[in-house]
Amino acid sequence: MRYLLIHYLDESIFLDENGREIEDPEELQALEAWDTEMKRRGILVGGGALQPVRETTMLRVRGGEVLVSDGPFAETKEQMAGYSVLECADLDEAIEVSSRHPTAKIGTFELRPFLEWRRDK
Repeated sequence: MRYLLIHYLDESIFLDENGREIEDPEELQALEAWDTEMKRRGILVGGGALQPVRETTMLRVRGGEVLVSDGPFAETKEQMAGYSVLECADLDEAIEVSSRHPTAKIGTFELRPFLEWRRDK
């Protein structure tokens, strides 16, 4: 079964007191190790990181009019930071794999199964 693992993080934890981005080499190494293992096991089948939330553009269509505004829309500390597409036997395996992701210690993950489209023959 395929799952979308949505990563939610508070972006401020990656900034110093002057608002500059901080890179943690150990964290980057841990992320790379998780990705490598999950790809080797055939579990990680896609994913990506996102630009900071300040780069967000919101779009809606109302009454035939396209409305575009700067984002984010949600007023929350944690924002969507990235995603992984996992191919797992079941939810138990998806939970086990996700709990080992390095950023599970500092953020929140949402595991959502993909909708299996059924086509009539």
